[in-house]
Amino acid sequence: MVVKKSWRDKLLRNKGLSRVEPIPEKNEKNVGEGTLVIPSPLEVYEMMAKVPEGKVVTISEIRSALAKKHGATIGCPLTTGIFALGSCKCNRRRGGGKNEKMPYWRTLKSGGEINEKYPGGIERQKLLLEAEGHRVLKKRQKVCGG
Repeated sequence: MVVKKSWRDKLLRNKGLSRVEPIPEKNEKNVGEGTLVIPSPLEVYEMMAKVPEGKVVTISEIRSALAKKHGATIGCPLTTGIFALGSCKCNRRRGGGKNEKMPYWRTLKSGGEINEKYPGGIERQKLLLEAEGHRVLKKRQKVCGG
């Protein structure tokens, strides 16, 4: 019987990540030449967790910060997105055993849109963003925060 790992378990194992690799040739047409950083799940979690109340960040900004941190040209869009989604689904224990709630609603998609895949969907995130003073606009059938 295979035991499914929780998102928390996945967050804490790094599988040799973070690492910087050349951008695969097949992707150069879309993203250019250079290197990309494949971040660890914990790095993505920590960047999302640091976004203060009343502020938002896009996944592109997280990718750029990761690239800068590791001296790479870009941050990997695929793994950063996967780890962001995983980060939404777990809370971590801080010193003293208190749960630290992940403020996932402060991380928006690259275009500034709310991510419908995050817990609670668009409506829940809209409520959480508005509670922090953000105005959420409906734009061409997409909801954008900011």
